[in-house]
Amino acid sequence: MMANVMRLLPAVHEIQQTDKFDELKVKKEIPGLLLKEWTQQVLDEFRENIKFEPGKYDEYSRDSFIEAILDKLEKKAAGFSKFRLRRVINGTGTVLHTNLGRARLSERAVRQVVETSGHYSNLEYDISEGKRGSRHDIIQDLLAKAAGSEAAIAVNNNAAAVYFILRALASGREVVVSRGELVEIGGSFRVSTIMEESEAQLVEVGTTNKTHPYDYENAINEKTRMLMKVHTSNFKTVGFTKEVATKELTEIASRQERGEDDPLLVYEDLGSGSLFPFMHAGIGEEPVVKEALKNGADIVSFSGDKLLGGPQAGIIAGKKKWIDKLKKHPLARVLRVDKMTLAALEATLFEYVYNEENLSDIPAVRDILASKESIREKAEAFLERAGELRSDWQFEMAEDHSQVGGGTMPVEELPTVGLKLKVAGITANKLESMLRKVEVPVVTRIKDGEVFIDFRTIAEDETALLIRSLQEVQLSS
Repeated sequence: MMANVMRLLPAVHEIQQTDKFDELKVKKEIPGLLLKEWTQQVLDEFRENIKFEPGKYDEYSRDSFIEAILDKLEKKAAGFSKFRLRRVINGTGTVLHTNLGRARLSERAVRQVVETSGHYSNLEYDISEGKRGSRHDIIQDLLAKAAGSEAAIAVNNNAAAVYFILRALASGREVVVSRGELVEIGGSFRVSTIMEESEAQLVEVGTTNKTHPYDYENAINEKTRMLMKVHTSNFKTVGFTKEVATKELTEIASRQERGEDDPLLVYEDLGSGSLFPFMHAGIGEEPVVKEALKNGADIVSFSGDKLLGGPQAGIIAGKKKWIDKLKKHPLARVLRVDKMTLAALEATLFEYVYNEENLSDIPAVRDILASKESIREKAEAFLERAGELRSDWQFEMAEDHSQVGGGTMPVEELPTVGLKLKVAGITANKLESMLRKVEVPVVTRIKDGEVFIDFRTIAEDETALLIRSLQEVQLSS
């Protein structure tokens, strides 16, 4: 009997000849080869089901199978996207959401990326001299001005920056770090592991909660190359604590009798790397890059796509002598950034250097600083247009707290406003899942057993898109 049922399964070419197949190609703009691939997958699924569930398809005819196969193809097409990397609507309220790409770029940065990537550029060409140039020179001046340093260089992320600095400036030598600062961030990235890979020798001092200046002083010997301070961006130690400030470390280093060719360096990994003083707005205690350098650090590193609000990058700033050494190191080529990153970074830094009085054009800065009142206005604007949706949807305005995200300011809570979403007969978990399966997925969170959209991370121009995404949710399925 099973063999007879198997014979009723249509061939791929039969499915390709149907009107529905052509309709999916045209209306959904799905390539024919991809639809053919899906058809083969669906046929294979039916073959497996027939083997393991004998009798289930005994009443099926050839036409029944064709109809069922086309139905499955239609469902696949409903969630189709040409590319794996796609736009989503961030309704979580987490501004620097690592899973959702962290910082959004400013309009100026996006335009610069498009202009640079869509045409030839002077990436490594000196226009004034008519000869080969260096990509490092493109943002050298802006980076240095924004960070308040003598010189600077960008690599592909901050983990790379940490490794680069340790490998190029401290390989085979000792680097002293407080035990309380041996952090682990996302993806099991540990400072101690990176140090091991760089072949710098870790020297731990102090305890988890308290480290004193004398701990560093007692650890210094002729093998010591660097005193390293790591800003603990993704956690906060409270209670009976003590840490040694950058300025104290530079004072300790300056008292060492070393020759000019072998000074004791002070390196601070700032992690998130803020160029804007959020603490002046009463938000967090994130150190500003300029302050770390003013306090005497020889070199600092930080991320480009966190509080800076730019593209993924690891920025290294500091004294020209050490930046020049990094530029000449073989790893500079291995870790260099591409033209699109440079374009986005240059445009973002331009805002900090020449528009520092008004940084609202940088989405990350704007969204972190956004007041509860301004967020409420966005939620109300959405509700004014919510009549376009089916009557099944129920909305309730609610207050809550957002997070900065990206391993930054972990205990900081930002007062916010959002909407609870309900549909009769559909659980919150089911609705949350359905919202993720539309053409432009809406990523939300569950609050008090209900789906919650935080409007801190919904841009003003996303209202229409959000409504369209909600309209696409198949509430009857």
